[in-house]
Amino acid sequence: MEYSHTDAELMQQPIGYWSWAAYKAVVTRTRAALAEIGTTQPQWWTLAQVARADTPKTRAEISRLLRNYLDTGPETMEAEIDATITRGWTVQSADGLLTLTPEGSAFYEKAAALQSDLWTERHAGISDEEYLTTMKVLQRFIHNTGGRAWHH
Repeated sequence: MEYSHTDAELMQQPIGYWSWAAYKAVVTRTRAALAEIGTTQPQWWTLAQVARADTPKTRAEISRLLRNYLDTGPETMEAEIDATITRGWTVQSADGLLTLTPEGSAFYEKAAALQSDLWTERHAGISDEEYLTTMKVLQRFIHNTGGRAWHH
């Protein structure tokens, strides 16, 4: 890969710009790929939370967890959870628990396979060690600037 600057010049580049550019590229690619199979990123998050839960989660728990992802907000997240119900992918019990329908399970598997392919695409030429270092460095930047970004 050809980099934008020499190593010495890269050392002077602003992290804010490059982290934003990486965010924009990854999120744009992810959302476009999910749109191609007929879903949105927040709907995917909802399906993943329901499918991967050890015990069923309530709608309120899922909404509370996901509403801060990428500044989605509570109103949008509620609408996206509603969309998974309307589309027949999830059902909500009287006590608020969300579960996948058979159609939702099948669609989740399709979307999970896509997400796996996207992960492979993003990580091409990047070792696990490099990825881990990047994640730790980004978290130190967040900590050093008084930010908060933990999402679990």
